[in-house]
Amino acid sequence: MGLYEVTTTKGKLEGIDMGSYAVFKGVPYAKPPIGALRFCPPQEADAWEGVKKAQKFPPESIQRSGHDGFYGKEFYSNPDYLVPMSEDCLYLNVWTPAQAGEEQAALPVAVWIHGGAFQGGYGSELPFDGEAYCKRGVILVTINYRLGMWGFLTLSELAEENGDNTCGNVGLLDQIAAIKWVKENIAAFGGDPENITVFGQSAGSMSISVLSCAEETRGLYQRAILQSGGGYEAGYLSHCLSWQEAAAKNEAYFRRFYPEGSLLEQLRSIPAEELQSQQEETMREIMEKAAGKGWPEMPFVFSVVKDGRLLKDGLDETIAAGGLHPITYMIGSNSHDMGCDPARIPDTETTMYQSILKWSKLCQSLHTGHCYNYFFAKQPLGDDAGAFHSCELWYMFGTLNRSWRPKEEADYRVSEEMLSCWTNFMKTGNPSGKAEDGMICNEDNQNIEWSEFTEEHPYVHMFH
Repeated sequence: MGLYEVTTTKGKLEGIDMGSYAVFKGVPYAKPPIGALRFCPPQEADAWEGVKKAQKFPPESIQRSGHDGFYGKEFYSNPDYLVPMSEDCLYLNVWTPAQAGEEQAALPVAVWIHGGAFQGGYGSELPFDGEAYCKRGVILVTINYRLGMWGFLTLSELAEENGDNTCGNVGLLDQIAAIKWVKENIAAFGGDPENITVFGQSAGSMSISVLSCAEETRGLYQRAILQSGGGYEAGYLSHCLSWQEAAAKNEAYFRRFYPEGSLLEQLRSIPAEELQSQQEETMREIMEKAAGKGWPEMPFVFSVVKDGRLLKDGLDETIAAGGLHPITYMIGSNSHDMGCDPARIPDTETTMYQSILKWSKLCQSLHTGHCYNYFFAKQPLGDDAGAFHSCELWYMFGTLNRSWRPKEEADYRVSEEMLSCWTNFMKTGNPSGKAEDGMICNEDNQNIEWSEFTEEHPYVHMFH
């Protein structure tokens, strides 16, 4: 019998027994950010009486409705994995292989932060699943956090309300609240609160860059994996406005809808659907103005800012000054990733690949922590998109069978190797695996050799 019922600091939860593991869906980690709490930092969740059923994935944060185009077909074409949309979205999901009533060592924990340009996505998307991690002895947690203006609005009135001249990034504060919840509660699920890895892709990876420079996250986690989003001198990926600059833009945009009175009061009082419509109109106008100017002209108004709390300076400046936590990192990108020309790698200086190498060198030179690098070049079948931004998700979650794409033996081999490396890293801080030590290796039980990245030996592990 798998773990079925647990007691958290706020009350009892009843999950779903899957036999060799259990899953708990829609666990609240903060109060619903509605009404007067709209745009506010996350507040501690309320306790509950009795046993709360945690058997249904939670709503996604409010975002643009509908999924079309390339990524719609790739990740949102199966209606069984779509969820409703709501302001009430601050929930997480836990997959655990711990067995109820059995004496066993505490398990390593991995907390996944989804991508989506800070404008979309959720923690139970089609590629995300914890079964493969549970089979390898790792607890997986996925989270939802506020997106767009719901998580990244800046206004001078909000700064006044905070009272400390800080503003913005409440979506990142949601992530921190979720990680704190994990640290406080994961032992009840069989996890080790002193062995937590945070990992994320795209905006999730960018989030981890910020979190790993923030004082209030020190000690919350021991390792981090940054996929296709971290880097140093990464252009628009590491650029951010001050909250004052972003607030001036926001106030100019929303005064079109509300020419008089308190913007904050009015933005809190209108229905969520109307407000989302106004956000989408604002974003369309920003995109139109930036047309032809390239991404550097588009530091998103509803994105990460120098908020005065998590980030007091720019991300590049903070990293260069030694702001990164001294923990163990894994960082990498894909061959056809954003800004990557695979024919020119590693020569070009304009790719995400190069910004990751710069990040790793700086990490080592500042003695910030150990760092491992990877490069994903396995090109999925089905079209000519190559190893595109986000395609590695199917592989490192072990969910290739959910993808519409044709597969060959090499796809499953790469998936097995990635799962081994990711879970080895989560257990020990080293993605390598030796069969004689009982570590998980590749599907042929061959050792996985992966050297730490150093200036003298800039090793990059290839998946292809």
